[in-house]
Amino acid sequence: MGEPEVEKDIGNRSKIRSKYELYVQPCLAELLGTCLFVFVGCASVIGNVETGGVIQPALAHGLALGVLITVFGQISGGHFNPAVSLSIYLCGGMKLILLVPYIVAQMAGGVVGAFLSKAVYPSNNYTASLGGAFKAVSADAGRSTLVEMLLTLILTMVVCLGAVNKKTQTDWVPFCIGLTVAANIFAGGTLSGACMNPARAFGPAMAANHWDNHWVFWVGPVAGALLTVSIIRCHLSALLQTLPSMAEQV
Repeated sequence: MGEPEVEKDIGNRSKIRSKYELYVQPCLAELLGTCLFVFVGCASVIGNVETGGVIQPALAHGLALGVLITVFGQISGGHFNPAVSLSIYLCGGMKLILLVPYIVAQMAGGVVGAFLSKAVYPSNNYTASLGGAFKAVSADAGRSTLVEMLLTLILTMVVCLGAVNKKTQTDWVPFCIGLTVAANIFAGGTLSGACMNPARAFGPAMAANHWDNHWVFWVGPVAGALLTVSIIRCHLSALLQTLPSMAEQV
């Protein structure tokens, strides 16, 4: 009588552990990874307020993202970006049940990371840089949205083809993604700030209470992600044979 009860108990523990590893652990990894990424990103902007320029933010964002994807990638995929999660799901690279929890975890991580940067930097530096929050002038909001869309298109294209599509997958994808983010900040940092990530925009905006044209950094990245999915799903027909179907991911 004792052995079946022990086996049943072990089986229940295995199920609980399996559910934790499938659904809880990835969300915690997304929360922690996004927190660290946003902290480094904000810190690179706040610490660069006196010298200005895009070199320091570009290298900090790119290097941090590449490293974080490398260490967290096997747990959650290393998204750290709602636009990336959306594009990966629509390309069949993740389950629908994880999409909303991932986004919530990323937003929460962005807020924590932004408040950590606020806690460690002097108030004058923090205020002068808006805590690393993004800003878009009303007159240029349309152009900034377009820039964000194009930059996110490049980023999500690299992610989906480098990590999701079996034909083009590469072990170098963390390096490629980090390099893409750095290159995009070099290219668009002076135009829109080169956010490409609603979680990176939301956290600092909340910490600094700076919401001017905040919608730009949601509409642009989401539009870029959807455009990537449209190109891959509808136009790159040769890749459809290697992409997992969305039905298999539900």
